[in-house]
Amino acid sequence: MLFAAGAQEAQAEKKYVLRFNHVLTPQDPYHGAFLKWAEAVKERTNGGLTIEVYPSAQLGVEEDILEQIRQGANIGQNTDAARLGMYVPDMAAMNAPYFVETLEEVEKLNSLPVVNEWKAELERTQGFKVLSFFWVQGFRQMVTNKPITKPTDLSGQRIRTPGAPIWQESIRAVGATPVAMNYGDMFSGLQTKAIDGLELSFTATATGNFHEVCKYVNETKHILLINFEVISSKWFNSLPVEYQKILEEECNKAGL
Repeated sequence: MLFAAGAQEAQAEKKYVLRFNHVLTPQDPYHGAFLKWAEAVKERTNGGLTIEVYPSAQLGVEEDILEQIRQGANIGQNTDAARLGMYVPDMAAMNAPYFVETLEEVEKLNSLPVVNEWKAELERTQGFKVLSFFWVQGFRQMVTNKPITKPTDLSGQRIRTPGAPIWQESIRAVGATPVAMNYGDMFSGLQTKAIDGLELSFTATATGNFHEVCKYVNETKHILLINFEVISSKWFNSLPVEYQKILEEECNKAGL
């Protein structure tokens, strides 16, 4: 008993650091929310657990970070169901066009058995711990250099997407040509005409200055983008139980 108590005390005294990566700019509201999350966790753990937030993919591209997370690194990533669907295929449905259209619908997802089964499978088979998916970027819109008033207007247009299949198939379904490209390459891709357009939220379009290289934001609202905050389940389980609880609670609070 004395040994167990001593081990728990030593674990609580140990300092833990989570390095958290996201692709958005420091001007994006998401970055501010991540900083708020970090501040709350540091305060509630008295500095025992700190979160270092890295915007603009400073730690690396999303797909590479996800692989590091699987290996147990103390890294977190803001991601989406399309990319997580590369590991648990059915999960990609949450990134499909018109899957949900309101924040209330997003909140209800957490009580669905199938969603909890997907999260459990991610953790059991892939090593991902989903801290929260109560983070919603907003509706995705088509950002182009020609007006889009009907689906056929997208015919032949090269639209940037992540590499995840469901994202590419969604773009292909309306007659456009999906072009897989990292987030950080989109601005130069538009400048060099490697792509004709992209799809983003209003906020990300503004904070990324894409209005400088595109003429139109077409209000298609084709995806209400749900983001997932994921870390390594191995690293998560190494934390004191109280720290685990705080990390999840404050992540949910900082989101929706």
